[in-house]
Amino acid sequence: MSETLAAAGVPGWLVVALVAVLGLLVGSFLNVVVHRVPAGLSVVSPPSACPGCGHQVRARDNVPVLSWLLLRGRCRDCAAPISARYPLVEAGTGVAFGLTAWRVDDPVVLAAALVVVGAGIALALIDVDHQRLPFAITRVTTLLVVLVVIAGAAAGLTEVDWTAVGVSVGSWTLVYAVLHYGSGGRAMGLGDVALAPVLGLLLGLLGWPAALIGLFAGFAIGTAVLLPLRVAGSLGRGVAVPHGPFMLAGAMLGLFAGVPLANTYLATLGIS
Repeated sequence: MSETLAAAGVPGWLVVALVAVLGLLVGSFLNVVVHRVPAGLSVVSPPSACPGCGHQVRARDNVPVLSWLLLRGRCRDCAAPISARYPLVEAGTGVAFGLTAWRVDDPVVLAAALVVVGAGIALALIDVDHQRLPFAITRVTTLLVVLVVIAGAAAGLTEVDWTAVGVSVGSWTLVYAVLHYGSGGRAMGLGDVALAPVLGLLLGLLGWPAALIGLFAGFAIGTAVLLPLRVAGSLGRGVAVPHGPFMLAGAMLGLFAGVPLANTYLATLGIS
């Protein structure tokens, strides 16, 4: 957990727990985002309602995970089933936030990482459901991360290696832009190109090793998952597969393990 917070006398376990609870709340909001953004609907209004009977969800029935368990996965008013994906997204976001708080030391990087992790969960689910990464989400995510980093650096809360950040952002953007425009959009979607800079920005804060590991890990994970399916004939050659989830998974690997993985690789080459 954060050495900065530990030096300030804040127990690491408390920070992780509080951030995990925040993740549960954010996960509840992400369910709304995943449902409404692809449909072009507002994520603010109207309040959430049961799609079966139309009754507005009561505040006591909107507690992350717990409400779904107490209601046994059904609407209080009409007993229509509520998908288990809702509590899974909430719980998964809570776990992801907690792990991020446990792993990331720098408070500014942590804030930026939480923004990307939350948005990434929504984007991955939307990409799986609709095979697109909405610009509305990537724009807001990029703006928030940029503001967090600039404000944190200006306040002296973190030291930013702007050269590493620039190289990382440029590398991520260039690779995805070349794949998109070079293939006429067949190899990579424009949504992937729009998402690349903010992932490069986040990992660039950790240095170029984490950025490179995250960049290439996305392609490696995608190949490891899809190649066996194609060889087995379970996935036809003409079937389009969203790359966003693999791209985001690679970025998370870079965030959580990019630096130690790069150091281990360099050590095997005899480079310190």
